[in-house]
Amino acid sequence: MTMPTAQIWFIIVVLGAATYLLRFSFLGLLGDREMPRWVLRLLRYTPVAVFPALVAPLVMWPAATGGTFDPARGLAAFATLAVGYVMRSVLWGILAGAATLYLGLWLI
Repeated sequence: MTMPTAQIWFIIVVLGAATYLLRFSFLGLLGDREMPRWVLRLLRYTPVAVFPALVAPLVMWPAATGGTFDPARGLAAFATLAVGYVMRSVLWGILAGAATLYLGLWLI
């Protein structure tokens, strides 16, 4: 399916403007005000929700394997979760997952 160039640029501009307005509503309009404690408490969970949403498709349906589950990537995801949970550190979890992934890909 091909689209005209003007339609593609229109979609890009509209989505860019919508993204800008959404971010401006938080940073520009509310940036100099003190947020309520309950909002700050809820915002702490944003990275916890975003990281799994970004990583889950890469683990379950990786493009490198044509969309089929790969045991090395599954094991690396498990290692990341386990080390991150035990150590309470995102950095150690990422390092453990990367090491497990490279070791798993080398062994398999």
